[in-house]
Amino acid sequence: MKIFIAMSTLILLFACKEKAKKVVQTADSYYTCSMHPQVMQETPGKCPICGMELILVKKNSGQDQDAIVLSDQQVQLGNIQVDTLSKSSMDDKTVLTATLNVDETKSATVNAPVAGRIEKLYFKNTGDYLRKGDRLYDLYSEELNNAKQEYLLVLEKRKVLGNSMINFNQLVQSAGNKLLLWGMSKAQVEELSKTKENSFITTFYSPVSGYITRLESHEGDYATEGTTILSVANLSSLWAEAQVYASRLSALDPKSKAIVKFPDLGEKEVNGRIVFVNPEINPDSRINLIRIAIPNPGGKLKPGMPAYVILRSNQSRSLTLPAGAVIRNANYNLVWLKIGHNTYKSVMVETGHENGDRVEIKSGLKPGDIVVTSGAYLVNSEYIFKHGANPMGGMKM
Repeated sequence: MKIFIAMSTLILLFACKEKAKKVVQTADSYYTCSMHPQVMQETPGKCPICGMELILVKKNSGQDQDAIVLSDQQVQLGNIQVDTLSKSSMDDKTVLTATLNVDETKSATVNAPVAGRIEKLYFKNTGDYLRKGDRLYDLYSEELNNAKQEYLLVLEKRKVLGNSMINFNQLVQSAGNKLLLWGMSKAQVEELSKTKENSFITTFYSPVSGYITRLESHEGDYATEGTTILSVANLSSLWAEAQVYASRLSALDPKSKAIVKFPDLGEKEVNGRIVFVNPEINPDSRINLIRIAIPNPGGKLKPGMPAYVILRSNQSRSLTLPAGAVIRNANYNLVWLKIGHNTYKSVMVETGHENGDRVEIKSGLKPGDIVVTSGAYLVNSEYIFKHGANPMGGMKM
């Protein structure tokens, strides 16, 4: 009888112990692993991943499944700060890298007006500065010499015969205009009429000012009519040529103000204006070209210099946030809203222009929303730790 009582007692104790182990999950709690929060079970036990004992976690009744609750200590240590969203003025600014190039509207070529042999060049180096009226080259031209001789003959006949039978004044004017069209200056024609000496070599003078960019002909070359002798660039103004990705063209305002800065010259900057936007996009790089005309009165700016182009549009009032409040991903942009005491929920947003440390919010939020402006990445990391996945996992903008 004593043996039966003892066995009954042992069976009862064992049953009670097993009952104590089989504590089921209630509606407001579950068991999880502190190292692998994605593990959630109804009964206690060990983590199937690392083997640690599962811990009991109480659910917050009515809490949004996409929300996360932090303790006061976590908020303090993580420096979680929020701000109420409202509209503010935002200066739309775009910064582009650029290179200075010659303003082709200020470039010119000097061509031979008549066929002949170049006897001498007075400028032989690219980069030399050429002033308008400088002696440029000497040319031996049979055609021009014949025209000069005709001019002298008409002058002589007018002197001998007068202007009674034939209008020699008109013939002299026509012969002189021919010399002017073939490149002689008015002073040279007047000098020829005074001295009556027909030199076989004619000197030609520069019709423009600027820096020599190319020497196309050399001494001893035979130049036909229209042959390019040299090319000249006037650097009183330059082009800042910048590249813009096709995706940013829609945000580019051709009437926007342009400020051009030069890293090689310290803090120097000049104001410019957009004079050209290439209508054709490079199909390989998806890049477009814009040109900004800038003045160069002191001549300190040189073609080939790097530059930064800052384009500014008129200020507009829009919803903006600190750039650090937006968590960026290849597929989405999200921010964290405060929806209760130490309770935060992720929201996907569409961003717009950026200005320094501010970013425009085009959609996803409304004025009055309380947004995490500092510590957003810590909130996001805590959510991933507790839920085992990104709050916007699998979603795309």
